[in-house]
Amino acid sequence: MNKIIKWCAALAVVGTLAGCARTAPIAQINNTVTAGHTEAQVRTAILKAGQQRQWIMSQAGPGVLNGRLQTRDHVAEIRITYSASSYSINYASSLNLQASGGKIHNSYNRWIHNLDKDIQLNLSAGAGL
Repeated sequence: MNKIIKWCAALAVVGTLAGCARTAPIAQINNTVTAGHTEAQVRTAILKAGQQRQWIMSQAGPGVLNGRLQTRDHVAEIRITYSASSYSINYASSLNLQASGGKIHNSYNRWIHNLDKDIQLNLSAGAGL
């Protein structure tokens, strides 16, 4: 009987820890652009990466793009600021991604890192610029 109680307690602890592992600190991407790209080329690389990853991008002002990704019942919104020498991807808001206290569902961070990777690839490949 004592062993059963210990096993149940251990399973409860493991279950609790597994539930916490679905969130992580919100990723903030800040990258420097090399190879002498223009601001227009950086913008094009960001827009192309967004299209490749199914983000809906809209111009929010000079050097600023807003992005929105909707998958099933999850929504992520980001703000991308860019110049000829750098860009940053920042969290704006979300729906159904457990955002609270500076943490968010791991999927958001995966989406942002994939977007960043594609931006870097587009810049290094010239992005058809």
